[in-house]
Amino acid sequence: MQSSYARYLEEEFNIDKKAIEIVAKAEDELSERFKETDDIAAVCQLKVLKAFQDNHINATHFDWSTGYGYDDAGREAVERVYASVFRTEAALVRPNIVNGTHAIASTLLGLLAPGDEFVEISGTPYDTLRTVIKKSSEGFKGTIIDYGIKYSEIPLTPDLDLDFDAISKKVSKNTKVVAMQRSTGYDFRPAISLDSIQKACEIVHGINPEKIVMLDNCYGEFVDTIEPTELGVDIMAGSLIKNPGGGLALSGGYIVGREDLVERISYRLTCPGIGSECGLTYGQNRNVLQGLFLAPKVVNSALKGALLAGKVYGNLGFDVMPDADAKRSDIIQAVKFEDPEKMLTFCRAIQSASPIDSYVSPEPWDMPGYSDQVVMAAGAFVQGSSIELSADAPLREPYIAYFQGGLTYEHSSFGVVKSLSELINKGLL
Repeated sequence: MQSSYARYLEEEFNIDKKAIEIVAKAEDELSERFKETDDIAAVCQLKVLKAFQDNHINATHFDWSTGYGYDDAGREAVERVYASVFRTEAALVRPNIVNGTHAIASTLLGLLAPGDEFVEISGTPYDTLRTVIKKSSEGFKGTIIDYGIKYSEIPLTPDLDLDFDAISKKVSKNTKVVAMQRSTGYDFRPAISLDSIQKACEIVHGINPEKIVMLDNCYGEFVDTIEPTELGVDIMAGSLIKNPGGGLALSGGYIVGREDLVERISYRLTCPGIGSECGLTYGQNRNVLQGLFLAPKVVNSALKGALLAGKVYGNLGFDVMPDADAKRSDIIQAVKFEDPEKMLTFCRAIQSASPIDSYVSPEPWDMPGYSDQVVMAAGAFVQGSSIELSADAPLREPYIAYFQGGLTYEHSSFGVVKSLSELINKGLL
């Protein structure tokens, strides 16, 4: 007997019956994985709740301040909570951090000085961070290399993990910062696992405890019950319109870690002598705190949606990353389409499944910081929020789409069934 949900999909959204059946079968196959993610979310929810309680969060922390933001009790409370959640000494959580790349760039430029050496150990970093690093002769001024900072990177091994032997050999007495990117970016690889992050930290700190291990944690928060800063990462950065913002933060980023490192970075984010003491939060403290409180459940929904997308498209014979049975370290699901029309149809279907701008058909465009045109499907309440249902893809071979987000599992799963239905209706499957 057909469920009322399946009937509604057919009658109100014109979803192909075959697509509904394929997705329902994949959900049944994922039942045990879904239970595992529910357990992780429950632990993370309690961890966040405890951080709120331990820091005595109250209604006065939602109040506005003006001007310089001196003695902004709400801002200070937000940063205490973040430090508690991530088990660190200090935090910077600011709405004027414009995105994850800004948080990472501020971290690196705050820690590195001319003559220092910076080693990226997870291969070539994400497109926008490459712009931060490269020489100004390539079109940008004030990059890391412009400042006389030495940069090198260590490729991943053939099995797409950190190369621990190479790390042991490459990190020298001149190395100041060793950095990792946890999530995939626009590569076709699994996210770096917590086990590998911990092992890398042990190797680097074994060479010299003063070496700084930095992690780009975008898309990785609350995917597991522990965070990388509990495993040896000294400083970590991410975006509030991804996992930890819970879909409510309107903008911003965070940096968490050792107190001395956070202080130095604060001088880069504002200026020496001011640091973290100033900075208006524009009345966003409630959104940031409430978003963080909801984040474990929101990430759980997005993670289930990613598992479903991987299972559905993997079952259909597409090359997916990660495999639906693999242990997850971020919320991103990559699907290799090998065909631009299939990839664009997938992304446009995700846009049409959105609550905002569902009638818009996204087109590839020259997005700042990217070397290829990118198609972005994100009909979100917060523009660019990739914790909301979204998909994006660079217009280059082998035409991989990156699916992520979903404030509720029901919405994320609808995105999967909608994309499948569109591909079927166009005769592309």
